[in-house]
Amino acid sequence: MQENLHFPHRQLIELRMEHADLDSLIDLACVQAPADELTLRRLKKRRLLLRDQITQLEILLDPKEPA
Repeated sequence: MQENLHFPHRQLIELRMEHADLDSLIDLACVQAPADELTLRRLKKRRLLLRDQITQLEILLDPKEPA
């Protein structure tokens, strides 16, 4: 039961880690010689989706308005 209470926090950490990994991968791909544009676009799209998921979880875990 205790594990379920912390699931959103754990999920948030995992999403942030994946986002950071994608960030590094995208930066590396941009610096290297001719990058595959399609792959780069897919990575950036995935990174944006992760950012949206992170934002939604942050709002869920720390609402700005009083409940």
